[in-house]
Formats: sequence, C-alpha cells, structure tokens
Amino acid sequence: MENLYIFIVAVLFLLAFSDLIVGVSNDAVNFLNSAIGAKAGSFKLIMFIAALGVFVGATFSGGMMEVARKGIMNPQQFYFSEIMVIYLAVMLTDIILLDGFNTLGMPTSTTVSIVFELLGAAVAISLLKIYNEPDALKLAEYINTSKALAIISGILLSVVVAFTVGAIVQYITRLIFTFNYDKKIKRYGGIYGGIAISAITYFMILKGAKGATFMTSETTGWLKEHTLLIMLYSLLGWTILLQLLNWIFKVNILKVIVFVGTFGLAMAFAGNDLVNFIGVPLAGFEAFRNFKEAVLAGNVTPDTYLMTSLAGKVKTDTYMLVIAGIVMVVTLWSSKKAKSVVKTSLDLSRQGTGEERFGSSMLGRTIVRFSNNVSLSLGKLSNDKTKQWFESRFDQTQYNEKIAKEKNPPSFDLIRASVNLVVASILIALATSLKLPLSTTYVTFMVAMGTSLSDKAWGRESAVFRVTGVLSVIGGWFLTALIAFSVAFLMALFIKWAGLVGIILIICFAAVTLYRTQIAYRKREEKRAKVLEEAAKAASESKNEMARKNIAEVNGIIKKASAVYSNSIEAFIEENRRDLRKHKVELHKLKKDAYVVNQEGLQKLKLFGTGDADEIGLAYIQVLSAMNEIIGTAERIVNPLYEHVDNSHKVFSGIQKEEVTELTKMMENYIGHCRRLINTEDYDKIPTLLPEKDNILQLIKKFSKNQAKRLKGGSSSVKIGILYLDLLHESKTFVQDALEMIDAQREFLNEFKKSN
Repeated sequence: MENLYIFIVAVLFLLAFSDLIVGVSNDAVNFLNSAIGAKAGSFKLIMFIAALGVFVGATFSGGMMEVARKGIMNPQQFYFSEIMVIYLAVMLTDIILLDGFNTLGMPTSTTVSIVFELLGAAVAISLLKIYNEPDALKLAEYINTSKALAIISGILLSVVVAFTVGAIVQYITRLIFTFNYDKKIKRYGGIYGGIAISAITYFMILKGAKGATFMTSETTGWLKEHTLLIMLYSLLGWTILLQLLNWIFKVNILKVIVFVGTFGLAMAFAGNDLVNFIGVPLAGFEAFRNFKEAVLAGNVTPDTYLMTSLAGKVKTDTYMLVIAGIVMVVTLWSSKKAKSVVKTSLDLSRQGTGEERFGSSMLGRTIVRFSNNVSLSLGKLSNDKTKQWFESRFDQTQYNEKIAKEKNPPSFDLIRASVNLVVASILIALATSLKLPLSTTYVTFMVAMGTSLSDKAWGRESAVFRVTGVLSVIGGWFLTALIAFSVAFLMALFIKWAGLVGIILIICFAAVTLYRTQIAYRKREEKRAKVLEEAAKAASESKNEMARKNIAEVNGIIKKASAVYSNSIEAFIEENRRDLRKHKVELHKLKKDAYVVNQEGLQKLKLFGTGDADEIGLAYIQVLSAMNEIIGTAERIVNPLYEHVDNSHKVFSGIQKEEVTELTKMMENYIGHCRRLINTEDYDKIPTLLPEKDNILQLIKKFSKNQAKRLKGGSSSVKIGILYLDLLHESKTFVQDALEMIDAQREFLNEFKKSN
C-alpha cells in the first residue's frame, strides 16, 4: 500500500514540473506584455530582466503555499488517502486545462484554475464521505467556505479594482505628460520615476519579504520598524539618480521604469502564482511525510489517518523554491507558447488601428452607446475652453506622425507601459503580502484595458470590437472556473472509484492530450509562419507584382463567392443543414480574407508617387468596394437560406425548384465568363457579357412575376414565397456586382499602365 502512495507522490512532483512549464507559458503574458508592447528594449533584454524577477520572486512564495493546504478545504476532516486523491485530480486537471489554453493562444488565470480545481475535487470527495459514512459532517464543514469565498470574491474584486485604478492613474499621468512627453520627462521624469520605483520597492521588498523563506524574524521586524525612513531614502535616491542619468547620460527614464516594473511584476507573478504550480505537490509531499511518521509511531492506515498536520503552519524549504524558480526561468526562455499568448492582450490595448480579432456583440454595442451618451452629457457641463484644454492633453497628432515613420511601431508608448507595470505590480504585491491570491492575469489584463480606455485607444472605429474582446476574455475566465471545477470533480470521483488503474489511465490520457495539443500548436504556428512569410513578401513586392496579385485576388473572390452561392442553393433544396452551415462559415472566412485584402491593398498604394496615387487609389478603392458588395450580396442570400432550414421550414419544390435550378446554371456560366475575362485581361470583350447579363435579368423578372402569381393564387406559402423573391432580387444584384467589379478592375489596370 505504501508503494502506491510513493508512486502518487512521484507523479505529483512530475506533474509539478509539467505544471510549471504550462503555467509559465500562459502567465508570461502578464509581465512581458507592457515591455514588448512599448518596445522598451530588445526581446533578449526584456526576457533577461523578466527571468531575473521570476527567480527572485520564487523565493518569496513560502506563505502562499498555505492556500493549497488549507485555503479551500479543511484538511483535518480528510483522511490521507482522500487528500492524495484530491491533489492528484487537481494536478492532472490543471495541466490539461492550461495546456489547452496555451495551444489556443488565450490567456487564462492559473489562480482561478487551481482554486476551482481544489474546490471541485474537495467537494467530490466530501460528497462521497457524506454518502458513505453515517456519521459524516455537513459539506460546509469539509470545505473552508469562508476562505474560499474570500479568495473568489478577492479575485472578482480584482477585475473591478484593477480596471478602475489603471484608468484613473493613466488619465492623471496623461494629463501631466501628454503624448508629446519628451520635454516634460526631461524636467519631471526624475520625480515620476522616483515615485514609481519607490512604490515598487515598498510593495515588492518590504511587503513581499515577509513571506520569504530565508528572512529571519529580526530582519522583517527591522524592515517594518524603519519602513518610512527606507521609503524616504528610496524616493530621494531614485529621483536624484534618474534625473542625473537623464541630464548627463541621456538615459531614457521611462525605459528604466519599464525595466524595473517588468522585474517587479515578474517577481510578483512568481511570488503570487508559484503556489498554483507547486503548492499542491508540496502539500502532497508534506502529507506523505506526516503519514510515514504516524505509521512509525503507531498503527494507522491511509483510510484512518486524518490530515490534521496540514492545518498548521508549514515552512516551505528554500531549495524547493529555488528549483522551481530555475524551471520557471528555463521555461520562460525556451517556451514558444509563452510568446504566442501575448497577442490577444496587445491587440485589445494597442493605440493604433488594424485588424480586430473580435467581432461586434449586442452587449458591446450597448456599453459603447451608453459610454458615448455619458461622455456627451458630461461634455455639456464644461465650457469650450476647458474642453479644448483637456483635448489638447490627449492630442495624438505628433505621436502618430512619429510612429508612422517606424518600420515596426510599438503598440503603445512608454508612458502607458510604465503605468501598466507599476499599477499591476503594486496591486499584486499587496495581495501577496495579505496572502490573498489575486489573479495576476485578471489584474494585468484589466489594468491594461483601463489604461487603454483612458488613453483613448478605443476610438469610435474600434471601441465596439475592443469592448467585445474584453467581455469575451472575461467570459473565458468564468468558463475556466466552470471547466476546472467540473473536470476536477469528475476526475477525483474516477480516481477514487478506479484506484491505481484509474490513475494510470488518466496519466496516459493526459500524456496523449498534451501530445495532440502540441501537434495542433505546431501546425498552427507553421501556418502562421507561412502567413508572415507571405506578408513579408507582399511588403517588398513591386508595383507590377501588386497589379498581378490584385488580379488573382479579385478572381479568387468571385470564384469563391460564386461557389458559395450555387452550393448554398443546392444544399437548401436538399434541406442539407450541415452543408448550409459549412457554406455560411466559408462565407465568413471569405469576408475576413477580403478584409485583409482591403488592408493590404490600401497600404500598397504607398508604392505609387503622389502624382498618380490619387487616380490609381480611387480606381483601386472602387475594385475593393465592388468586391465587398459581392460578398455582402452572397451573405444576404446564404444567411436567410440557412435560417429557413435551421427553423425546419418548407423549402423550394416543384416549379420553384425548376426555376431556381435553371437560374443557378445561367449564373455559373456568366461568372465563368467573367473570370476568364479577368484572367486574360481582355477587357475589350466586356460588351459580350451584356447580352448574357440581360438574359439573366429577364429570366429573374419572369420568375418574379410567376412567383407573384403563385402568391396571389394561393399556391405558394407566404414565407417560402418571400424567401424566393428575396433570392431572385439578390441574384440580380449579384449579377450587376460582378460586372461592376470587372469594370472597376479595368479602370484600375488602365490607370496603373498610365503610371508606368
């Protein structure tokens, strides 16, 4: 029996190393985001500073280990065998869950995952005890409800606090320094840097040091007694040092703040989140040691020995924290997934415009409209002079002109990066000192969103998409909690029921899952690398290459849109809901592809000189407009067809089916002629398309009259009749859009040839 638990402890430590790897890969975004987004230094320098902070912070984690032992459950109410089942279920769930989020490139909260996994597994075992033992306690006596509720409420509160504090601090900072901050930093940068770094020093060293395993009670007492004096010296010292470095050596004070903030946040991450990765295995190891001592002292078994020893205070060995720190540092340097998780946060907080990762939602639109109305109402309360002053503090004209010249511009400036890091570091370090596991992901993400809002990064063109993105990420956090609780609950029940065989089966399942996600991640990264390679090639292409590529893109759009049109009508007649849904997804992807073509095309207009850019630009915009119209028309055809079948309504039959089949064949021939004309660039033959177009329009007119008669005579239902008429109308628009696209393409190529 003892060999079984030796095996479980070994598995727990193996899982601890795996959890460190997947956990750091996901949480790295928390402390790398600001420095990378502002491009404060080279990637290697940023990584070195972050790695140093992680290693130092790992030794400050001792006190937080108590969360894994008694933060969620009352260990004195569980037997040794039950505790080991809980810990094993938690670690297996955590690795699978975090690796899944890493593969998707989505940041999630390791704190939330570990808390709800402990809660789920503990509740499962508690319910089994209540069911099987006649003298069992109530569920509330097995679960540390007060502590669990405090942790959960603290995590939820961190979302509101982090967003609010980040927004307020950024607003005040921007009012002081504006976007044109170079001169002001030379004058006041030392004071700003002194306050910022002193705040980090206070919370990271004086507060965080209390939990360090190497700190003696005398040292912590001395620090507490001389706190004000240390802070005063720190403020004066940093202020004078930074100001002199700026005046004499032209050192960028903001970069120093960002580097110190990156170190501080990495340190806070390790101090606060290390428990999420190794707290459970260390608690399991401590439980095993206590059980062995009890076995030597008396006659106990795994099913009779209560884990009262875990309810007391236990000091974590420093060497274990050092080993964990080394693993975290190595992972930070080597993990490719750690680098891929950064993108979501940067996309939502960047100052400039670009492709938005998230779409629009009703809640997002409601929030944006409400915010706009509140802003307008508040604006009416102030006079014009006051409004002009505030607007001047947020004027981004010169800043935009400056970064437009850079080949690889930053997502935001160093002022915002410094606020992100300082505010997040302080909030997380404060939580660590109180032994309250605030989620570093929640804090850093919401601080970044708050500063983005204050910086007016969420403009009218992007606000809906950014708000929807933030809501989607927060929704994902709640999903994390639900998944973590449910999977750990089921896994604990399975292990308890299946024993050693169940443990081996779940370990094999976890290994296969990790392998498959690694394969999926590699394929996604290869695809991404190919896209980046094509983008780099596109950026260096000549005007002639641009024109050739434009022809191929236009032809491809028409081909795909036409195929979706024909296939959707066929699937509708056959009532094939699955194919209709597939065509709807294809159309959505086509729409995204067209958006990329729009963005790249408008950027490539810079290849032309100012003299001919206007005419070529106008012609090219007309091409893009016609292309978008075709996709929009196809969308207005496919979506109603899918909704009709999805609602199990009656489809086309009889004469309607014959008519729409005839129309589809004529449309396919017409589109085929359009594509051949584009490929050969023989635009002199455009007039040959006109009779074919007219025939289709006449046929549509004829079918419309027939359908009107059927509706009048009652031989066709109103719902299917209206859908049929809408289809004919949009088909007419599709035919005209295709011809307009060809005409716009001809005009573009003519202007292009003139410029050469």
